[in-house]
Amino acid sequence: MSKSNESRASAVSSTAPGHRIAMILLGIAVTPVLLSSSSLGNQMSNGDLIKVVCIGSLILAILASITISVGEKARLPTYGIVKYPFGEKGAIAINVLLAISLFGWIAVTASMFGHSVADLLAQHGVHVPVPLLVAIGCVIFVASTAFGFAVLGKIAQFAVPVIALMLCYLVRVALGGQAPSVEMMSAMPMGVAVSSVVGTIIVLVATLPDFGSFTHNRKHAIGGALLAFLIAYPLLYWAGATPSALTGKNSLLAAMAMFGATLPAALMLIFATVTGNAGNMFQGTLVTSTLLTRFPKWQITVALGVLAAIVGSMDIMSWFIPFLLFLGIATPPVAGIYIADFAMYRRAGYDPAALVREPQVKFMTFVAWILGSLTGFATVKGMFTVTSIPSLDSILVACVGYMILSRIAPARGAVRPSRH
Repeated sequence: MSKSNESRASAVSSTAPGHRIAMILLGIAVTPVLLSSSSLGNQMSNGDLIKVVCIGSLILAILASITISVGEKARLPTYGIVKYPFGEKGAIAINVLLAISLFGWIAVTASMFGHSVADLLAQHGVHVPVPLLVAIGCVIFVASTAFGFAVLGKIAQFAVPVIALMLCYLVRVALGGQAPSVEMMSAMPMGVAVSSVVGTIIVLVATLPDFGSFTHNRKHAIGGALLAFLIAYPLLYWAGATPSALTGKNSLLAAMAMFGATLPAALMLIFATVTGNAGNMFQGTLVTSTLLTRFPKWQITVALGVLAAIVGSMDIMSWFIPFLLFLGIATPPVAGIYIADFAMYRRAGYDPAALVREPQVKFMTFVAWILGSLTGFATVKGMFTVTSIPSLDSILVACVGYMILSRIAPARGAVRPSRH
């Protein structure tokens, strides 16, 4: 058996069904969804909210089905797949981008965990330093991740149903409770609202090959993506937005305080940060291991946990989150590029020998990536619009740009990717 076939067989031997993949994805998605859905809920009527969530979820489901299928076909994580369109050395820059983005969200979520627990304890007269609670959270995140994908899946199978039940309880309390009537804030334009639904989780969708490489087969990969993003995600988003829509508050905790249900809301957010950061840590470990190849993955996980405890304890979130959102615009074009590369050159499979034959740095691919990223920034700033969804605009421009530039690259001294 060849080396490539051996690695593929090894990967397939430790795969998971689609529903387990969906559980893990929802565990990662729940924290950013609960944060963004509240700010959307207090600016839209319930009818418009449902329409926006359904449109955004459909877009995510289509993209997720494609990106997770690429991972299933390649049996490679995202960092392995981007080597083919960007070149083996060129991909290092992309992996640094992904590593910084993932670590940033690990630190932000760790900070959120620490502050949520501190606020909850303070309500009961117990005062614990936030840095200590952030450190405790990071120990939990590391323990949830260090034992690999199988343990991550088991945690998600337990945690996601518990979070769902708690959220159902909060929605029931909100719908059955009495809150002062509020006037809706200025209505959010439909395109902006859909962009919010899509943008909340687009980086996860762009890095879905990390999970597609662990699925049983293509059917399970697509099934997991549809279950997560077409069915569960819109319900999760609507449930997170409903309390804010009823109270006019722009956060779930503030909204549930109007109904006297702060404690269950805080407990749910704490639980959500644990499942979310376990997934972030898993992906962060995967991509960082490509940059620090001499270290075993468990040591990288521990190092990420220590760094997250330090950074998450600092008062830097006010500028750090905008920086991460900036990175979030630059990440989706990567998905557009590897989708185009797969469709044009890799449908028969990913041949490791191609990485040796082809240029180590593919400059034209970086041109396509920059064009996609600039499009995303320009549409966010309202300079022009293509689909009215910036992240989708950037994916489409990068995808089309790569299709064109990879064809003309040989005329400029590069080597066109080989077909297999």
